Amino acid sequence: MAFDLNQYINGQFDIDSKDIRTYSPLTLAYIGDAIFDVIVRSILVNRGNIPVNKLHRKASSIVKAPTQAAMILALKDNLSDEEADWYRRGRNSKPHTKAKNASTMDYLEATGFEAVVGYLYLTGDMDRICQLISKGIDLLELEI
Repeated sequence: MAFDLNQYINGQFDIDSKDIRTYSPLTLAYIGDAIFDVIVRSILVNRGNIPVNKLHRKASSIVKAPTQAAMILALKDNLSDEEADWYRRGRNSKPHTKAKNASTMDYLEATGFEAVVGYLYLTGDMDRICQLISKGIDLLELEI
């Protein structure tokens, strides 16, 4: 059963959906980063009750730019044409910030990954987001 969190939130706050094509890749990356973080934290918390500092360390090791960059590079052949387009647009965007502990290339690749997640979230495709993240976790052999 698919659940569209974005549509639900829009309904609760009386917000009309916007045309996804009007969003910049950096805006998609902004929301995509948060959604990826929520998914990773949800997986970790739902695996069992462990100390918060351990949860934080584990989540931080996964949601950081180098891991996101590795994940999108591993997933590139699994992206649809539209997902690949949003990835390229995100990767080629001109962010005005830089990650503290990442190379410029990792940061740009991670921005592309986050743009894909943001695009999928705003179009209501949480199933696809979870499918890609699950495959990425498997391909990178992440212990999560």
